[in-house]
Amino acid sequence: LLGFAQGLVWNTWGPIQNSARLAFGFSGWDIALLVFWGPIGFAPCFFFMWLMDKKGLRVTVLLTSSLMVLGAGLRCVPVSDLEIRKKLIHGGQLLNGLAGPTVMNAAPFLSTTWFSPDERATATAIASLLNYLGSAAAFLVGPLVVPPPNGTAQLGAPSNTQHIKDRIEAVLYAEFGMVSLIFSAALAYFPSRPPFPPSVAAASQRLSYRRSFCRLLSNFRFLMIALAYAIPLGVFSGWSGVLDLILTPIHVSQVDAGWIGFWSIVGGCVVGIAMARFADFIRGMLKFILLLLLSGATLASTWFTLTCLTSVTHLPLTTATLYTSCILLGIFLNSSVPIFFELFVETVYPVPEGISCGVVTFLSNVFMGVLLFFLTFYHTEFSWFNWCLPGSCLLSLLLILCFRESYDRLYLDVVVSV
Repeated sequence: LLGFAQGLVWNTWGPIQNSARLAFGFSGWDIALLVFWGPIGFAPCFFFMWLMDKKGLRVTVLLTSSLMVLGAGLRCVPVSDLEIRKKLIHGGQLLNGLAGPTVMNAAPFLSTTWFSPDERATATAIASLLNYLGSAAAFLVGPLVVPPPNGTAQLGAPSNTQHIKDRIEAVLYAEFGMVSLIFSAALAYFPSRPPFPPSVAAASQRLSYRRSFCRLLSNFRFLMIALAYAIPLGVFSGWSGVLDLILTPIHVSQVDAGWIGFWSIVGGCVVGIAMARFADFIRGMLKFILLLLLSGATLASTWFTLTCLTSVTHLPLTTATLYTSCILLGIFLNSSVPIFFELFVETVYPVPEGISCGVVTFLSNVFMGVLLFFLTFYHTEFSWFNWCLPGSCLLSLLLILCFRESYDRLYLDVVVSV
């Protein structure tokens, strides 16, 4: 639930960027920066990894949820001065971004601590993909609650502007209430670990914080698969965060862009959990699953990019083709996240799960941040942004093809325990 709320708050503005421009005077640079606070929030990622390793889940989750409550509250402060209000909203987005390292990295650590070996991949999928499902909910909630400015006859009328602003504030208050409720529940009861470890791996000794980083940086196979994860997922996260901005020049409405983003992420969550359950039943197939998913992502992203260049390729640019290509891209990439996480942990065991996954999500946000940084300067034409998608997916596919998989943690649980 914490991951769901963090994704929802992070993606508040992308699906309603046209309405936010009218109500709060946001520019294209502001919209890109509001999404950019997500990867910027990963700057203290290594602190949260250390905190999770040394203090456990309870302390980390309470700190994370308190940052989210403060950030969601800042966005709701009723200030009449629009410039001050915009600064408060930016500050709230930054505080919510600081919660990203925990909600994205804790899933494998949570699954190892609480679940048996034949349930771990499924638990990792559910815990990690709910963050993406929160982003999908923003695509649904925003356009349904907040009316688009082009849906009224008098675009600049004061009553229209005030109505849109009131609806946006209703969304902000609702998100603040949800985050506060989750924080209260975690404060009341959230243990760090179960009374008894569910597996040999859960009870085994792990490497220290310093030795873990030495092991990761010296492991060529880990660096290879880390790049295979970070590049396409970072590009896709930045792309989906400003999907409305990308689709507006090809005359796709705010509502249609919201539905495209929603179904692409929901499809990825459903398929990701199904793939993880399959991986729990048939072990040792993680690389094969990733090859299938990344091949599909490469084809879908190429289709979308060529469709947007309809004046050159003469491919049909219809709502159906946009829906299909975007949804397939989201399904293939989002569903690969838990499979990647499980393969990271298996490859570098006994490095703690929070540290190994923290490093790769940090890299992913670095790539997303670099992409969004260029977007703040080149936000008038998006063909270069679209071409980054198939290029990153193809590079990841080649890296996975060259990767040699191993299952050290699974060996400990299955062989040593017997």
